[in-house]
Amino acid sequence: MPLVATPNVLAIVLAGGEGKRLMPLTADRAKPAVPFGGTYRLIDFALSNLVNAGYRKVVVLTQYKSHSLDRHISQGWRMSNLFGSYIASVPAQQRVGQRWYLGSADAIYQSLNLVSDERPDIVVVVGADHVYRMDFSQMVDAHIASGSPCSVAAIRQPISLADQFGVIQTAPGSNRIAEFLEKPKDPQGLEDSPHEVLASMGNYVFDADALVDAVTRDSENEGSKHDMGGDIVPDFVSRGQASVYDFKDNEVPGATDRDRAYWRDVGTLDSYFEAQMDLISVLPVFNLYNYEWPIITAQDYYPPAKFVHGWQGTYGHAVNSIVSQGTVVSGALVEKSVVSPNVRLDSWAHVSESVLMDGVQVGRHAVVQRAIVDKFVTVPDDARIGVDPEEDRARGFHVTDSGITVVGKGQTIPT
Repeated sequence: MPLVATPNVLAIVLAGGEGKRLMPLTADRAKPAVPFGGTYRLIDFALSNLVNAGYRKVVVLTQYKSHSLDRHISQGWRMSNLFGSYIASVPAQQRVGQRWYLGSADAIYQSLNLVSDERPDIVVVVGADHVYRMDFSQMVDAHIASGSPCSVAAIRQPISLADQFGVIQTAPGSNRIAEFLEKPKDPQGLEDSPHEVLASMGNYVFDADALVDAVTRDSENEGSKHDMGGDIVPDFVSRGQASVYDFKDNEVPGATDRDRAYWRDVGTLDSYFEAQMDLISVLPVFNLYNYEWPIITAQDYYPPAKFVHGWQGTYGHAVNSIVSQGTVVSGALVEKSVVSPNVRLDSWAHVSESVLMDGVQVGRHAVVQRAIVDKFVTVPDDARIGVDPEEDRARGFHVTDSGITVVGKGQTIPT
């Protein structure tokens, strides 16, 4: 299909991942629906990047525990269809047989009716669980200029971390991908930066007809894992038809020197926690306050946050923290923490280096440190969370390798 000057672009957001490494946060919700930054969900970053880039025809492919994700999209991402705009959540439909998605490529193959209905020139395929800002229109322009039917977004990473990523090696003096290496031990550094490699971000741009052909052929390959990064991209690479898009070339309006080219894979509890902590410094590593490229989300109708005197002259205050609407800090201290909406903290409570999700209640004299506390958990008076990791493990809470205690949704905390 020949490309036109202003191509018709369809965006596909892959949101069907089970998110096992984020358990217990994914025990009751899909990974892209996990709350982040107080008021957001992880999927809001991908959707905001697409919409801010001008792409308003978006389908979200869901599968596991998708109710809260579907509700979030339907309530928070309603768009006028006056000019053909839509963001549609599409569950697995078993359109090609009695089976669910076998992988990300199979998810697209089973949803090719969406492509045939829209008849796009270009398909942008993105993951739903990374924290970053990116103008995808710049990548689409680079894709068209490259002449390749497949483009892969890549971020520069230290060569010492190469064994954690899919690494892209380019042909000399070219952006054509020569090799796509899965977690290599000794890759070559970049020509212009020998101490760095290009790591795949899990974002792709395809000519529509080339993508349809690739996932259709992949569906017939019994030896395939039906994965976009593991099977589809290497297929294009083997035929010399894939180019790389270097994320450093992406210029997002309003970006600061600190958060330019910021990208976080929050696939583990430790990386999820670290990304939350990135938000709360005086000069944040990732700046939520960029109004030229806003992160959009559904907004509940809560009153403003309130800080009040508590029992016997205590007073509520927070430092180096994000405190969301509807929260009441009554005689408690909040330090270096992310507090979601509708949280209540009572007198003498002390919360530090923690993430509290919606509706958490923290009682008097309770201490919460280096912890993630999921929605609607009540921390009783005098309770201790995160103070003694071994004690937390004995009480049935998950504790990460770095010592972060995670209290799941609905878990009871003994006094």
